[in-house]
Amino acid sequence: MASTAKLTNVELGSEPIVRYRELLEPAAWQDFERSMTELAGALQGRVLWNISSTARGGGVAELLTSLLPYDRGAGVDERWVVIEGSPAFFEFTKRVHRLLHGFPADGSEIREEERHEYSATLGRNARALAEMISPGDAVIIHDPQAAGLVPPLADLGAHVIWRSHVGLDKPNDVARQAWDLLRPYLDSAAAYVFSRQAYVWEGLDSARVRIIAPAIDPFTNKNRDLRHDEVMGILGASGIQRMDQGEGHYGAVSRRAELGGDLLPPDAKAVVQVSRWDALKDPVGVLDAFAAHVAPQTDAWLVLAGPGATSVRDDPEQPEVLRDVLSRREALAPDVRARVQIAQLPMEDVEENALIVNALQRRADVVVQKSLAEGFGLTVSEAMWKARPVVAGRVGGIEDQIEDGRSGILIDDPRDLEAFGDAVVELLRDQSKATRLADQARRRVINQFLAPRQLTQQARLILDVIGR
Repeated sequence: MASTAKLTNVELGSEPIVRYRELLEPAAWQDFERSMTELAGALQGRVLWNISSTARGGGVAELLTSLLPYDRGAGVDERWVVIEGSPAFFEFTKRVHRLLHGFPADGSEIREEERHEYSATLGRNARALAEMISPGDAVIIHDPQAAGLVPPLADLGAHVIWRSHVGLDKPNDVARQAWDLLRPYLDSAAAYVFSRQAYVWEGLDSARVRIIAPAIDPFTNKNRDLRHDEVMGILGASGIQRMDQGEGHYGAVSRRAELGGDLLPPDAKAVVQVSRWDALKDPVGVLDAFAAHVAPQTDAWLVLAGPGATSVRDDPEQPEVLRDVLSRREALAPDVRARVQIAQLPMEDVEENALIVNALQRRADVVVQKSLAEGFGLTVSEAMWKARPVVAGRVGGIEDQIEDGRSGILIDDPRDLEAFGDAVVELLRDQSKATRLADQARRRVINQFLAPRQLTQQARLILDVIGR
């Protein structure tokens, strides 16, 4: 008898959509409320499923954690299932992830044994899902890790939507090879969702393509407003920032970050990047730009923060990237090294982790996101919502979020360390410009990148798919 995978059902609460009424313009609120009501009515007696490869530690997991409760609060029976895979499966899908960004990883050739591992793993997961999903249900499958589930779930009679959270503005042969691997699995999908038009693959039925950019929820622990004393208390309690005796306590934070470097002084200016330890996020490049072009001109500190390197199961490359960052830090001149902190944030409690990230971004004088490639990069919108000036690479969805010179600064070539460093130095020195960019950044997020816009677009897509 064929084996089945052990699936993980992610526990979900519900949140009232009415909390957005005061943030949205009246027309936007009415559209949002109407769409949620229509979706709940159309899905009566059906389940809306989300299938992904991990429940924590990445942008997709954060997106689902924050958005799904609003559908549920509006009356939709929505659930989230995480697939099971072996280390070999996730090593392969991580390589596919890099190929989809146009970067060869251990060679771009996809081996037959890798194809077999991918197919066999998803076959086991499909058999387990067949015991849960009913004909007429709607299913959103997220990213390449689970793309192979589209045919068997469509065969069950489910309405299957495949959602890609990654992409490449100018595809090359490396990316096309990954497309060729995955495209046959997608033929039976009712719709394909990409974060931006440039990411749409060649060879897909354009009538089934939808563009839906991601968004943030300002009411989560990661984005909710924090008072100054709360920010300082969280950073003290997590062991990131030095505090005076008797300070640095915050009840919701009890675990401490694992640091490479000293504690951040409470009065130091801080340049902060928060991201996974992923070569495409280029933490080594951030460190090099800081050491060569920021540290000599300012007294600012650099904080590179990310999850515990072994905590994200679908990203096995994190430990190696972190080792490179720590090694590069050790090679710096002592006076520069003393102002560089590498922080592995605790991941045992996702809400605690979210509070620490929130506090770090609010503590930053400048937030950077020096990605070499980026599907969308919601850390940018998170920092913009918090009214932080952002310097980022002009790549992928980051360009959709930041209007260069108006709501942040974009660096045309993210490998240009001098340009990156000079932009950071300018914002550290020119408080007036930093404040102006930060204010415009927050306004832009309110208008473009809050959850109701994404939920409304997704609701319309699901209504269209199940109504065909």
